[in-house]
Amino acid sequence: MTSLSNETVATDAIDERDGDLVAELSAAEAEHSTRHSHSYAGDKAKLLARLRRIEGQVRGVHRMIEEDTYCVDVLTQISAIIASSRAVGLLVLQDHIRGCVIDGPPEEREERIQEMNLAIERFTRSVGS
Repeated sequence: MTSLSNETVATDAIDERDGDLVAELSAAEAEHSTRHSHSYAGDKAKLLARLRRIEGQVRGVHRMIEEDTYCVDVLTQISAIIASSRAVGLLVLQDHIRGCVIDGPPEEREERIQEMNLAIERFTRSVGS
């Protein structure tokens, strides 16, 4: 019984952290909802293809859970989703650095650098390293 309680507490802690991250991201999205970027235009097709692949992976994990697939197999697929998400995020980050920070308006450079630092912090917290 103690093991189940510990698992529940651990799961609640994970859910709570995820909720905090979602709330933080939602606030950031609301703040920047009217801003648009063309910095990743050159990689847009690649990004969309990778995101479609991630959607398929997530649907696959959903199906695995419905079919009571072995835990380690599910975790393997979740690891693949995380790795794919990390790759998409890194590509968007690289494009942001080039297009929005380096090639952005000089008068906004310091603000963009601070914004980028916060984005890197959130990104590394969410996908790990």
